[in-house]
Amino acid sequence: MHRFVLHNDQIHEVAERVLTPGQAGLLAGWGVFSTLRVAGGVPFAYERHWERMRRDARALRVPFPSDPEYIRSRVLRLIRANGAVNATLRVVVVRNRGGMWEGPGDRDFDLIALTADSKNWGAGMNLSVHAQARHAACEFRGVKTISWALNLAMLEEAQEAGFDEVILLNERGEVSECTSANLFVAQGGQVWTPPLESGCLPGVTRQLLLEEVRAEGVVVREKTLFPEDLFQADEVFITSTTRSLLPVLSIERRPLRQVGGLCLRLQEAFDRFVDAYVAAHSQDVSPVGVENRAP
Repeated sequence: MHRFVLHNDQIHEVAERVLTPGQAGLLAGWGVFSTLRVAGGVPFAYERHWERMRRDARALRVPFPSDPEYIRSRVLRLIRANGAVNATLRVVVVRNRGGMWEGPGDRDFDLIALTADSKNWGAGMNLSVHAQARHAACEFRGVKTISWALNLAMLEEAQEAGFDEVILLNERGEVSECTSANLFVAQGGQVWTPPLESGCLPGVTRQLLLEEVRAEGVVVREKTLFPEDLFQADEVFITSTTRSLLPVLSIERRPLRQVGGLCLRLQEAFDRFVDAYVAAHSQDVSPVGVENRAP
């Protein structure tokens, strides 16, 4: 984590104490969050991240700012304060009121944001499989809540067994997603990812590959997938904000094929999309440098 954090309207040193134990959202995991990529000082695909957070907040009854500039203007101050030109940004909106442990205060929600250096994920991922890990029929499927402990527990268990990530299956035995990534398979000239009905999160990188990023000769669509489909595919890869597109090398220690090169072609197209987005939004970003704390 970098030196400064954002708490509502102010930039604070990370060591400062700014939260209170009576915040209902922190005690109950009642809030929403998103992780963004900062490229050239620009929060990439900010509009999509904001819209997903807004939708999830409505589903979870979390108060949320109606103007996207409310969050954007504040996280840009944090990016400048930390000099986070190319980094990872976490944005959290926490509900403050509700329940018997509600503390004093006049704010319905708290806005929290942090930045950190981007991680090098290596050449690819080795995955395990976890059954009954997603409930596709749940009305809150696909909601990105700060109640993230189940994902973290499954990920830690997989990593202790020597894996990098874990594939989560739903109650029907279908492939849903990983704990913090969406999953894709390539076969011939087509690329498939599980539909939202599988219980997966609507990842922003996933949405962009389905709706906006284009690579010649590559078609990206949704399709119900089962574990055996992954072993039969030409390529398997995962996507997330922090990983972009990353090949899957093995599942349950069984090596996968890596033929066809569709992941690489999509990665190149995605990189061009990011560059174009940053160029189009760079005029909205002040020069990045160290900024003093807000009064």
